[in-house]
Formats: sequence, C-alpha cells, structure tokens
Amino acid sequence: MTEVPLSNLKWQRVAASVANHLRDRILTGELQDGDLLPKEDVLRATYPVSKPSLREAMRILETEGLISIRRGNMGGAVVHRPSASNVAYTLALVLRSQGTGTVAVAKALQECEPACAALCAERKDRKRAVLPKLRALQKEAVTNVSNLVQATNTSRRFHEAIVELCGNEPLKVIVGALEVLWSSHETDWANHIRDPGLVPVEERQHALDIHAQLIDLIAAGDSVRVREL
Repeated sequence: MTEVPLSNLKWQRVAASVANHLRDRILTGELQDGDLLPKEDVLRATYPVSKPSLREAMRILETEGLISIRRGNMGGAVVHRPSASNVAYTLALVLRSQGTGTVAVAKALQECEPACAALCAERKDRKRAVLPKLRALQKEAVTNVSNLVQATNTSRRFHEAIVELCGNEPLKVIVGALEVLWSSHETDWANHIRDPGLVPVEERQHALDIHAQLIDLIAAGDSVRVREL
C-alpha cells in the first residue's frame, strides 16, 4: 500500500472540516437554494485555510450536489438544497449497478403511492393544502388528454403531487426519488414514440377517471378506499 504523506492527510482533514461547516449552513437554511457562496478571498477570511484546502472543500460539496460551480465573470459556487432529485440520481446509480430496471421501479411505486395517497386523505387541512393542487392538475390533464406528451407529463405531475403533499418528509424524499426516476422514463418514452395513436385516447381517459375517483376519496378523507383504488 502506498504511504500517504502526513501533509496530505492534514489538508484533507482541514478541507473536510470546512466542507462540514458549509454543509451545515446549507442544511439548516442559513444558505438558501440558489444563493452564491462568497468569493474565494472572502471565504478564506472566514475560514483561514490554504487555497488547496478550500478548493478541496468546494470539490466535496460539489460531489455531494450541494453546490455547482458557475464559470465566467458572473460565476461562483451556487448553493443547491438537497431534494428528491439529488436522491434520485444516486438511487439510479445504485439500481443500475445492481442491474435493476424500470419495471422494478414501477412495482415499488405501486406499493408506495397508495400509502402517500392515504396520508393525503388523512390530512386535516387537505381541502386547503392538497385538493386545489390535485384538482388543478386534473383539469389540465383533461384539457390535454388528446396530446400524448402533454397528457403523460401532466399525469406524472399528478402522481408526484400525491407524494409531495402527503405530509410525511421521509416518504416525500424516498418515494419522491422513485417518482423522479419513473417520470423521466415515462416522459422520454412519450417524446420518442413514433405513433401516439398506439396509446388510444380512451386509455388515457381511463387513467384520468381513476385520478378523479382518487380526488373524491381524498376529499372524503377515506384513506382505506384510497389504498384499495
């Protein structure tokens, strides 16, 4: 095994310490999504470390998806708060390494989505916090049912909203990551299908009818029947 110089270990530990502090500032909301980190000289005034240590800290945060480096005169390190999309990217890598395909993702969603819909139905504030969003998406979907790409996109947004509005943060992240993966697959499929007529409008309308039933059950607070739909 090649021996690592102690000097290298030292600056790597310093870089990790700076990255840890900046990460905490992002996760606690002190640094908001879209914020620009201060320029390098300002950061070094806050964190009195060497340039290599600071740049290694930036590399750590960039690898984690918490910042992205924007080049040019208006450049800098842009903050990104963690989201289901971040998790989805890592999840996609894990599933790919295991040879897991999209069919398994669809099966997982079939098991998880009803739980999220049931939680929507159990929310005391569902009439204000859940139903307006779902009804707006349903109206948009009905309007665009004849257009395969638009219908697919709106349908996916409806399913994503069910998860986003369930009120359970771990499910929003975990199931939300699955939704991101499946939405990407479905949208890509809809955009590349040569003959949209292969998916009859009646089939899309049937899916929307189920969405309408789901909205009615959530409105009624019937979490049991929501799970069975």
